[in-house]
Amino acid sequence: MDDPAWIATARKYVGQREIKGPHHNPHILEWWKDIGAPFKDDETAWCGAFVGGVLAETGIKPPPGAASSQAYLKMPVKLDRPAFGCVVVFWRNSPTSGLGHVGFVVGKDQHGNIMVLGGNQGDTVSIKPFALSGPNARIKGFRWPGIAPYPERYNLPLLNSDGTLSQNEA
Repeated sequence: MDDPAWIATARKYVGQREIKGPHHNPHILEWWKDIGAPFKDDETAWCGAFVGGVLAETGIKPPPGAASSQAYLKMPVKLDRPAFGCVVVFWRNSPTSGLGHVGFVVGKDQHGNIMVLGGNQGDTVSIKPFALSGPNARIKGFRWPGIAPYPERYNLPLLNSDGTLSQNEA
């Protein structure tokens, strides 16, 4: 199974990170610009900028308000379970806080977690495990940035991880 175009693009940025101090990562600044957000730094939570910037780079229009992770719940194609390449939206602090995280599902691990390729995961673009179910699950929804995923995209590839869940996406 080939990567969807947006996943191939997103993978190019793995390892990009915030620059501490007065300078800012030019990729993050470009993503802000690509989604029409007013931010000019890499300290503002930038997971939405990463997802929207990657989508824009591959010719897919991000949802209005794409700086917010929760804006991706407005994407029209809802999925009832994760598919390889889908957008996943999480909550932070509480399900009703309006705060959260967004990234792309790229697999599952041997512990039953989904593996998410996202920006601002520990201040970097990385692939991290997130709980799919149970008390640590924070998933609000899955969305597809096209018409619909091929059925085989629901067979998530197995990626190795130590099972330590992502905790730092702010």
